[in-house]
Amino acid sequence: MSGHLLDESAKGVFAIAATPFADNGALDLASLERLIGFYIDAGVHGITILGMMGEAPKLTYDEARLVIRSTLQQVAGEVPVVVGVSSPGLATLAALTSDAMSFGAAAVMVAPPAGLATDEQIEGYVHQLCRAVGGEVPLVLQDYPQATGVHLSAPLLDRLVDDLAQIKILKHEDCPGLGKLSRIRSQAERAGRRRIAILIGNGALYYPLELARGADGAMTGFAYPELLVEVYERFAAGREDDAFDLFDAYLPLIRYEQQPGVGLAIRKEILHRRGVLACPALRPPGARLDALDHAELDQLLARLERRVAAGV
Repeated sequence: MSGHLLDESAKGVFAIAATPFADNGALDLASLERLIGFYIDAGVHGITILGMMGEAPKLTYDEARLVIRSTLQQVAGEVPVVVGVSSPGLATLAALTSDAMSFGAAAVMVAPPAGLATDEQIEGYVHQLCRAVGGEVPLVLQDYPQATGVHLSAPLLDRLVDDLAQIKILKHEDCPGLGKLSRIRSQAERAGRRRIAILIGNGALYYPLELARGADGAMTGFAYPELLVEVYERFAAGREDDAFDLFDAYLPLIRYEQQPGVGLAIRKEILHRRGVLACPALRPPGARLDALDHAELDQLLARLERRVAAGV
C-alpha cells in the first residue's frame, strides 16, 4: 500500500482523467501517458482515474488494472492518485481496490449503486463497502444522484462520517447542491464533528460558488484543468473576485461541455485539439460530434481565446 494516503486535509484540484481509446476502441496507452503529463503540467494537486467520465464501465478488469498500473508508474508519487472502483458486486470492487492500493493509489472512490432507495439501505451498503475494502483504505464517497439515482441526505452523510473513519473525502455532485454543502459544513461545526474534505464535480459548473460555501477544491474533468487550478489558487489567496472573473470567461465552454449525453465527446474533442489525445473517440456505445457541434465548438474556443488574450 502507498505511503502517501489521502486524509481529511485533501484540497485543491484532482483532475478526473478521460480514458483514451483508438478509433477501433482499443486502449491508447501513449495518449494516456500524454494526458497524465498534461494534468501534472497544469499544476493539479491530484489525479482521479476510472471515474464515470473515464468510461470505467466499458473496460474489462484487466484493462482497468492496466490503466491503474500505467498511471501510477508514470506519476511515481508526484501527486496522489484516486482510483474509481465502483462496481455492482462488492467482490469485484474489493479486488480492484486491492490491486489499486498495491500499485500505489492514495485512495479509492465509490458511488453507491443504483437501486438503494432508503437511508437504511444506503447506510447498510456503505458499511458493507468499508468492510469489503478494509478499514485502512481511504475512501472518497461520491454523491452523484443524477447518475446513480441514489440520494445521500445531509443527516445520513453526518452519520456515515461519524461511524466510518475511512471516509476521508466527499465528492459532492448533488444538484442543486449549494444548500446541502452549507448544511453539511454548518452541522459539522455545530456538532464538533470530524471535518472531511469536500471536492466538487459536475464539470465545475458551480465551482467558485461551492468554494465560497466551504468546498476544499474540485474533482472533475474540464478540458482546461489549468483554469480549475488558477481559480482555486485565487480563492486560496483571498482573491475571490478575481477567481469569479476568470471563471466567467470559461463558463460558456464549461456549460457546453456539461451537456448530458454528449459532454464527454466534447471534452475528448477539446483534449484532442489541444494535442493530448490522438483520437477523441469514446468506446462504443458513445456519442460522436456532428458538423454543427464542431462549428459551435470552433466559435466557443475562438471566443475564449479572445477573452483570455484581453486579460481576465
